[in-house]
Parts: sequence; C-alpha cells; structure tokens
Amino acid sequence: MAMSGQLILALQEASVTLSGKPIFEELTLNIHEGSRIALVGRNGAGKTTLMRMITGEKELDEGERWTLQGLSVGYMQQDVVPEEGQSVFDFTFGGLTKESKEEQQDYKVDMILTPLDLDPNAMMTSLSGGQLRRACLARALVEEPDLLLLDEPTNHLDLEGIEWLEGFLKGYSGTMLCVSHDKTFLSNITDRIFWIDRGAVRVCSRGFKYFDEWSTDLLEQEERELKNRAKLVAQEVEWASRGVKARRKRNVRRLELMKEARDKLKNDQSSFRKVMARLDVPEIETEKSSKICAEFFNVHKNFEDKIILEGFNLRITRGDRIGILGKNGSGKTTFLKLLVGELTPDKGKVKRQKNVTVSYFDQKRSDLNPEDTLKKTLCPNGGDYINVMGKQRHVCGYLKDFLFDPARVDDKVAHLSGGQKNRLMLAKVLAEPGEFLILDEPTNDLDMDTLDMLEEILVNYTGTLFVVSHDRDFLDQVVTKTLAFEGDGKVEGYIGGYTDYMEARKALTAPKDEKKDKAPAKGQSQGQKAADKTEAVIKPAAAGKKLSYKLQYELDQLPDQIAGYEAEIDDLNKKLADADFYNKDPEGFMKATKDLDTAKRRLERAEHRWLELEELKAG
Repeated sequence: MAMSGQLILALQEASVTLSGKPIFEELTLNIHEGSRIALVGRNGAGKTTLMRMITGEKELDEGERWTLQGLSVGYMQQDVVPEEGQSVFDFTFGGLTKESKEEQQDYKVDMILTPLDLDPNAMMTSLSGGQLRRACLARALVEEPDLLLLDEPTNHLDLEGIEWLEGFLKGYSGTMLCVSHDKTFLSNITDRIFWIDRGAVRVCSRGFKYFDEWSTDLLEQEERELKNRAKLVAQEVEWASRGVKARRKRNVRRLELMKEARDKLKNDQSSFRKVMARLDVPEIETEKSSKICAEFFNVHKNFEDKIILEGFNLRITRGDRIGILGKNGSGKTTFLKLLVGELTPDKGKVKRQKNVTVSYFDQKRSDLNPEDTLKKTLCPNGGDYINVMGKQRHVCGYLKDFLFDPARVDDKVAHLSGGQKNRLMLAKVLAEPGEFLILDEPTNDLDMDTLDMLEEILVNYTGTLFVVSHDRDFLDQVVTKTLAFEGDGKVEGYIGGYTDYMEARKALTAPKDEKKDKAPAKGQSQGQKAADKTEAVIKPAAAGKKLSYKLQYELDQLPDQIAGYEAEIDDLNKKLADADFYNKDPEGFMKATKDLDTAKRRLERAEHRWLELEELKAG
C-alpha cells in the first residue's frame, strides 16, 4: 500500500443543511497529495454537495475548511451556458493565464481536444449536449489543478475516449476525486474510496475494485452488532416487564435508557434495511412464435461518402442478448434503425419476424414531453394505474421502484435532472418491453443503485435484447454476445461481453510468429472465404482458452437450471393431463398452460446457452 502524501485539504467538523434538512453533521475528512479517490454513494446521498464543500463553492454552516497554501482546485462543470461567439478553444483555455495559454496551447490541443473529438474552432453554441460535456472535461484537464474533481467524466465518451481518459488520468501528477457510475473506469483509476453512507463518509485505503468486498464486510459487521444489541435490548425488555419489587427510583433511569436503546435500535435497523434493500423486480416475459427473429442479408448502407455497413450478414434468434460496441458514428444506431424498419438498406435485405413488438430506449429521450407530468408520462390515457407486464400497478408504487419520491408524481418532466429523465424513460420502456428490447446508451447519468436495478431487470428479461453502451462492466453483466462496429463497414461478432471481446481482439492482434497459418478447409471456395469475412459471425472469444470466471460460473449453474425447468414441465404436464382440471379451476388451467409455455421457452434458451458455452470451452 502506497504511503499517503502530505495533507492538502481538510474538512473539520463540517455541517451543511439544505432546505432545512441536514446533509452532513460534524463531518471530518482529509485529502492527501497524490490520492486518486472514488466518491460513491446512493442517489441523493450528497456527492455533489460534498464536492462543492471541497471546492469551497458551498459555504459550511458549521466547521472549517482548510487547504494547503497555494492549492489550486479544479472542478469539471456539469452544466455550462454557452456564450455567443465563444469557440471551443476559447472556452477550453479560458481558465489559463495568458502566459500559460501561449506556452501550452498547441500541444494541449493535440493531446486533449483531438482525443475528445472536439473541433477547437467550433462555436460553443453549436455543440450538442454530449459535446458540451466533453468541452467541460477538456477545460478541467487543461487547467491541471493540484486537486481535480470530476463528476461523471465518461458520459458521452465512446470506448476509445474512455480508454484514452484512463491513460491520461493514470499519468496525471495531481490529486483526483471522481464520481462515476462506470465501475470499470473507477476500478482502473482509483486507489482509495470515500463512501457516503447515511450522512457519514467511510474511507477505504484501497481502490474501487475492492468496494463491494469492503462495503459488504462493513454492513455485515453492522448487522452483527445490531443483532447483539437486539439481544441485550430484549433482555432489558424482559426484565422491565417482570414487575420486580426492586424497581424503585434508582431503576427509573435504567428504564429510560432501555426505552432509548429500543427506539434507537428500531431506527438503526430501519436505516440498515434501506441500505441492504433489494428491489422486487418482476420477471419480464414475451410471447414467441419463431426462433429466428430477424436476418440481415448482404446489407449495404452508406451516408454520403461514409460506409456504414458493407455486405453485412447476421441472423438474430429469440433470446439473444447482444451488446453493441463501437466509436461514435461507426454505425451502431443505423444498425438498430435498420433492424426496426426505420431505415431501409441501400442494397440487400433485412427480414423481421411479423408483428414483433419493439420497445426502444432512445439516449436522446425524444419520447419525453417536457410539459407532461411524471404521472401523465406513464399513464398518458389518464387514471392512476399503469399496466406493468400484464399487472395493474399504482403509478406511485411503480415510480418508487425506480427510486422516485412518489410525492413528485405531479412534477413536470422539465424539472427533472438528466439521470432522473433516464430513469423515467426506463420506467416507461420496461413497463411493457415487448419481444425486442433495444437500449441505446441507457447508463448515461445513472447512479450505481439504478444500474444495479436495471441489471437485475435485464437478467430476468426473456425476450431479445440489444444494448448499446460504453459501460464495460454493465455489458459484462447483461449480454452474452457482442457486435463490434469497427468503422468503414467492418463489424465483428463475439461470444461474451466486453471482457471476452477484448481477449479475442488481443488474440487476433498477437504477433504473426505466435499465430498458426491456417489453410482454407478442403472444398471451401475463395468466394465462400470472402463471404465469411463480411458476415458478423458470433464466434468464440478465444478458442480453446479457459472461460472467464463469469462465463464459467454461468456454465456451472446451467445443468441445475435445466433440470429445474424439466421438472417444472413434467409437473405441469401431469396437472394438465387431468381431464377435469379446466372444469374445476378454469383460471388455474389457463395459468398452468401459460406457465408450461414459459418453462419450455426457458428450457430451450438454457439448453441453447449450455451448448454455446460448451462449444466455446472446447474451442
């Protein structure tokens, strides 16, 4: 473990209240030189408030903020209002002195603006929301402060941009504190953690990759302590209820202390349960009539002079869970629009299953009307109930599932933050997801709790899933196949998530003397070889290699799952074999019929996945 550098900033017994509600009370926090800190906490826990306390922008109600003399603090702005006539270059270098600007501008344009895909001569007023966020990041990096604070810096970056930023920050000489929902990014760049938990900040002297292990240990220790306290309190309650004669004035205080302990325990247990609470996520089911959902045959698509797809072939079967990777502008969104019929190919054909229902999460949130309330967004036809996968749910209860305060049901969409708008869109899309569920950058502006909830919903989704995302951990958690859009019409397919894709790419780019030259199979024509090159065949990530821990764990669980589905199917068939079943219980008969169909589909999907992983393991 690296030694801590000198203390550069401290908050001592700091208290802050917002709208009459205490956010922090008597908080003491130290930041040392050279630290790379992951700041984590639930949505609304106070991460942004704490960053503003650190910068000095938020005045303390009580306590003291101390900084090392001459310390410069930089903060990546989240919301910036573009000025008329201001170029990207002027904005990015606006925080530097004239001398510093002249000395550094040329090489920093190449080093920072170019990798972030920003034109220094473009006007700030002409930038999209994502480009504005990248400009704010560029400005923060250019200033090179002693203490750099970053708030969701990976939003609106493609994978190449995220990897560049990781490399840049690893070489950054100052101290850094970062808020991000991107778990892989945090794991790669941090060496300690500040965890805001119920108004306190817990500190871990290891990086974010250890967060789950560390936080679980802390919560389990707290749970044991609460149980021990509960036993002691129970003994006190028993003693107090005996009515012993010795209970006199000297014991009045003990009774009061017992009551206080019982009340505090109740509050603490309630608080603890909120931290450990898991959302009750309903399973999403779809009706299917054919195993093949869609096929691309020799599809060509250009935009002006840019090749998007060239001779593209792909077969999509029901139950596929496909992650889509690639640079911005490489063709990911075009592929999805071709898939759902919003675009037509220049050449070739796209065949889709008839009457397939599609749910589409659009990263631009174009389906949200800013003037609608949350309630109207979810219940456009009026009323207080929303149909959630065939069940009627009260809109307030459903909003609570997506971490909204039910009291905000009549708030307008325009008053929501970016993350809240994303959650509302997800709530709308996931109520009735259909047979095709397409999520285009769903993780932008989401906090980790919402990400965990979304991952759990998607794991239970039985339809055909497409996810465009630059969140590597998220892709590893929810997809089983990956399409990588490499640009210039080139698309590669792999089994597994992002990690498996990277392993395969490394194997393909290994030195030539490490590869074995393979002759074409006997009888294979040159024309067939050429066709194979343009087809997005979903191929093993690394033939003959050991499966990743995630995939091996999935493979180990599948035999028990298959046996369970087979037993369920057997039981249901026996039930339905009873000739009087329908007459005795019509609703039960219909439910058993539906359950049988669902179990058969799950069995088929599990068997298909087992074969897929066994083939991958065998190479």
